[in-house]
Formats: sequence, structure tokens, C-alpha cells
Amino acid sequence: MIPEPEPTARRHPPLPQSPSLAIGLEIGLVLRRPPRLLGIDPFYAEFIAGMERVLAVRDGSVLLQVVPSLTKETETYRRWAASGQVAGVVLADLVDDDGRADFLRTLGIPALVLGEKAPPAGVAAVQVDNYAAMTDAVTRLADLGHRRIGRVSGPRPLLHTRARTEAFEDATAALGAHGVVVEGDYTEESGGRATRSLLGLADPPTAIIYDNDLMAVAGLGVAAELGIDVPGSLSLLAWDDSALCQLATPPLSVMSRDVRALGEMAAGALLGLIRDEVPVILPAPSPRFITRGSTATAPPDPR
Repeated sequence: MIPEPEPTARRHPPLPQSPSLAIGLEIGLVLRRPPRLLGIDPFYAEFIAGMERVLAVRDGSVLLQVVPSLTKETETYRRWAASGQVAGVVLADLVDDDGRADFLRTLGIPALVLGEKAPPAGVAAVQVDNYAAMTDAVTRLADLGHRRIGRVSGPRPLLHTRARTEAFEDATAALGAHGVVVEGDYTEESGGRATRSLLGLADPPTAIIYDNDLMAVAGLGVAAELGIDVPGSLSLLAWDDSALCQLATPPLSVMSRDVRALGEMAAGALLGLIRDEVPVILPAPSPRFITRGSTATAPPDPR
């Protein structure tokens, strides 16, 4: 639970009431990561690039802060509120009972949430339908004949991870497939470990879906080490496209969405809120299944 702001905390200065005044503003984005994971993954690099494209015409920019804990994230918001350093904040990686949007409202900072659920009153949102996208991903692999499908997920507490997991379990059951989920944390290391775990099962999957590109590239490397042919014996599908996926050998098939467009939508909606417009809730672009060299028809069942 995020604490209430201290009585001595200075409120955010009055927000500009005219679009012409929103010049040189900064939009804050806090990524909560352990100290060993301070880098930005390709998703957020593209997302920030989209935001910057919208903000640049107003001489604005994204202020990125990477923190290891919720306490440090809260301290960052307090500091921004006291200094007036940001005009608004984008919130991502939502969890159950996520009180950050309400906390930012008490500090007087406009907020936009990126995620599944409807936001609190007065908060803008770009809503992502991860359930439908995962259902499509599983269906595409089932159409190729895969009936043993693995998944390397992101962290379980995140709402978008849980939405994908629910869809994965529902879709595999509906299609008569056997699904297995192993949790990762979006790093190459976790992707490699999870892939080894899945391929070490008595009945290993013939296809694996990864919740991001870094874990998928690591999984491709593990398959090569084990002498498993991709895609002849094993199909791999990554979530969100990137240069890593396109340059891999073989190139990775992906559930691709326009992440830059997602960033542009988020920045535009938040700018409207900063201008004191009615908060909007926008649907995010739906991911598309793009076939490359890492997916193929399922191999014959030896049994």
C-alpha cells in the first residue's frame, strides 16, 4: 500500500491551461527493477521513443527513473511533486491493488496507466488486451499442429502476465492442447533457465511462447546448445518485435505490436490530461502474428 503524502509535501504547481503553455514539459516514467536489471529492455526503448516523438514538437522529453523498490518509486513521485519537475507520469507494470495512480492524484500529478483494467476517476489510460492476443498466439500454434505448448512468462504479480496466463490456459484447454507455464523475469538468464526446464520434461513442448524478446533469443540459444532443430523439432514465438528477433538465426516469429505507436498514444492522452481535458481511455493496437523462420508445422508425434 502506498502511504499518503506527508502534510509538508509541496503540491505540484498549477498545470498549464493552454496547449501553447505546454512547452518544455517533462513526462515521468519510473521503471521498478532490481539493481542487477538497470538496463531498459527493447519494449521500453521503443515505447519511450514513441513518447519522445510526440513530446519533441513541444520541446518536451521523457524523464526516466529506474528504481529497485516501491519505496524508492514513491520517493521519486514525492520529489517530482515537490520540485514540479514533471507535468505528468505514465504508469506501467500494474499489480493488484495498485495505488500509484491515486497516490499521484493526491500529489497533484496527472497520470496515465498502461494496462488491462479501467483506471481510477480522473486518470487517463491506454488499455491493452493481453487476453485476446495470447488466445491468438496459442491458436496460431495449434493451427500448425502443436499440441504440447510451453510458455515462458513474465513475473507472476504483474496483471498483464496474469491476463496472458489465463488466456494461455483457457486457449490450450479449448484446443485440446497441453500447456505448461514457467515463470521468468524478462532477462536472458531466466529465459535460458526456463527453456531448459521445459525441454527437460518427459514430454517436452513442440512450441514455446515467450513473454518478451530477450527471453526468446535466450531460448533459441539453448535449443542450439542442445542440438534441437528450430523450427523442425521446436517452434519458438516471441512477444513484441525487435531487432533482436529480426537478426536472430533463424529470425524469430513474433506477436508484434507497434510499440512506438503505443508510446505516441500514451503521450498524446497524457498531454490532453495535462491541458485539463477530460481523461480518455484508448484501446492499444492489437498484436499481429508475424511468421519468420522459428515457427513451422509440429513434428510427428513419435509415440
